[in-house]
Amino acid sequence: MRLMIVDDSTMIRSRIARLVSHGQLPGVEVVAQARDGADALAQAGLHRPDIATLDLTMPEMDGVTCIPALLRLLPELRILVVSALTDKSTAIQALRLGARGFVGKPFADDELRLALLDLLEN
Repeated sequence: MRLMIVDDSTMIRSRIARLVSHGQLPGVEVVAQARDGADALAQAGLHRPDIATLDLTMPEMDGVTCIPALLRLLPELRILVVSALTDKSTAIQALRLGARGFVGKPFADDELRLALLDLLEN
């Protein structure tokens, strides 16, 4: 499975990539990293990921705008929102737009790993 990590925080992108590279998610390979929604659309077109982690609060294009745009480009893409915006209405909005899961920041590595495994299975 090909993973794209989308977050304006270099630290968060690195943390998620490290989780994958340390064998916590067998069969998953990071194929792209993007700093905002506009960059994510460009990277998705080039690398055709199967799954993506996506922040909601980013410059250029936020996650709420990016979710439907990514799904128009790649209808089978499975999106896990990873965001500090943890209120129920934000999570529900992201899920209604097509995200398949939601993890709040800050997150534990196991929490993210389990959410990604769930995304892979469904």
